[in-house]
Amino acid sequence: MFPRNESSADRIARAVAGTTLLGLTAGLALTSSKRLAPLTGLLGATLLVTAITGSCQLYRPFGFSTARAAV
Repeated sequence: MFPRNESSADRIARAVAGTTLLGLTAGLALTSSKRLAPLTGLLGATLLVTAITGSCQLYRPFGFSTARAAV
């Protein structure tokens, strides 16, 4: 498993954004924007997975972390 590099606020924001995008995906799939639906679905699912695991793989190469260091 990867080390946590997201704060609680970061995780909550990602969960809200991911849930919103997945809801938008369902709406887009029913309209004429069918090409956009898979992209929003993938992005929404990615945000939810990172929120659940607490680890963002895009943060790692840059050494970025919003998580507090253990004292």
